[in-house]
Amino acid sequence: MSKKNISRPDGLAYSTNKDFFNSFPEEEPADTLPKDKQKLRVSLDKKQRAGKVVTLVDGFVGTAEDMEALGKQLKTKCGAGGSIKDGYIIIQGDYKEKIIPWLRDWGYANTK
Repeated sequence: MSKKNISRPDGLAYSTNKDFFNSFPEEEPADTLPKDKQKLRVSLDKKQRAGKVVTLVDGFVGTAEDMEALGKQLKTKCGAGGSIKDGYIIIQGDYKEKIIPWLRDWGYANTK
């Protein structure tokens, strides 16, 4: 019976060198695109949410702080809870028909 390779895909199994992980270059934060260049998509989703509907805003290109600010603004305007996860702004409830005009009024012209 042959042995399977169980190491990590990058080939590193373990390192005792304390400076090993500090030798990688820092990722520079992405600059936020101007509002008129953003291509935002608003959709409804209820998968793996116990049948509850949430509104997803996808396609934001920029820093995490700017995405948090937009998410907070949307949650406040909707009067609902939500979060920012995996590049999505998640708003609890069905607010698709309200969010699209708000985003267009705020300068996000390429919103569907």
